[in-house]
Amino acid sequence: MRRVVITGIGTINCLGHNVEDSFKAVVNAECGIDTITLFDASDYPVQIAGEVKDFDPTTVMDKKEVKKADRFIQLGLKAAQEAMRDAGFSTAEKSRVDDSISERFGIVSASGIGGLSTIERNSVVCEARGPRKISPFFIPSSLVNMLGGFISIEHGLKGPSLSHVTACAASTHAIADGVKTIMLGGADRILAVGAESAICGAGVGGFAAMKALSDRNDDPKTASRPFDSGRDGFVMGEGAGALVLESLEAAQERGAKIYAEVIGFGESGDANHITSPVMDGPLRAMRAAMAMAKNTLGEEVKIDYINAHGTSTPVGDLNETAAIKELFGNNVPLVSSTKGQIGHCLGAAGAIEAIFAIKSLNEGIIPPTINIQNQDPECDLDYVANVARKAELTTVMSNNFGFGGTNASVIFKKFK
Repeated sequence: MRRVVITGIGTINCLGHNVEDSFKAVVNAECGIDTITLFDASDYPVQIAGEVKDFDPTTVMDKKEVKKADRFIQLGLKAAQEAMRDAGFSTAEKSRVDDSISERFGIVSASGIGGLSTIERNSVVCEARGPRKISPFFIPSSLVNMLGGFISIEHGLKGPSLSHVTACAASTHAIADGVKTIMLGGADRILAVGAESAICGAGVGGFAAMKALSDRNDDPKTASRPFDSGRDGFVMGEGAGALVLESLEAAQERGAKIYAEVIGFGESGDANHITSPVMDGPLRAMRAAMAMAKNTLGEEVKIDYINAHGTSTPVGDLNETAAIKELFGNNVPLVSSTKGQIGHCLGAAGAIEAIFAIKSLNEGIIPPTINIQNQDPECDLDYVANVARKAELTTVMSNNFGFGGTNASVIFKKFK
């Protein structure tokens, strides 16, 4: 099967509107979590989130088109534009790829929830003013696969157009699906995009009702604290991440810069509970990724760093720690979670965090896990607490797990 490499990356999140700004901020232990401004949350038990500030959707699409796309699609368009420019497939003058490659260039999009704010808004309109007042753009604006639809139209991607809605593992699954498609010859190139924007009344209220969110409203910057003994839930974030995947042959033929090679991925299901995770599922996903990486390289693989799912939930952090210890034994890699800085971006988390892992690989520095004030004695790994650390990195892993017991892990290797 063909080897697959990463040749372009793009992101927007609460720390930055591009990769460089975002990674610099996350390495510097900055936190983008603050009081919610996207809606009036003053009566909600949770009033904090990682919002993307100062985003103007008319910078990524025509003003007349904005009303046709939910905010998650707009954020996804922004990340995709950066990734496609970074890979050399688009410029300020030209966005669509050449006809000679368009039919072999596909897209795999992902979101955990999709256009929740659009659904919420139109449901209120229907109830208050009647069905004739519902926007004609309601359905196409809120469907998850329309993320891929809008992006593929903009860039002229005529290859496979696929979509994943697997909660917080969605965009890690999108990366894996893109790799599979290229490996099996279904496309030469895939744009994998994850986007989420669920910071609205229904989203925050719903997660709060589940007792899944931190309610440290008076101290937003320290609310998300993965692996700390005082963690009390995750903080919602929003944003998007995009990665251009190519077969090694296609990338080398055009002289593309290569960030990393995807050498393994693993997927599993807990088959246990709709919201409460267990150790077994994440363990099997990581183990499958390691087995594939070994098969790809023809030798044992040493992981130098794991960008953990690390959501700051009591059970989730403990389970991931236990799974890592079980898999790696006495050779546990360095581990960190970047959700303390950007919050939990749900279905976009995998793509954004994969980009952070790839940047770590290329720059030789590991972002810290911030807000570890009293490390949980049962979470007893080296989580690069509070301060970034320089390290020689060759191979890195990124984990994401979601409601319903869906798990995904992907491994990137420095390309030589």
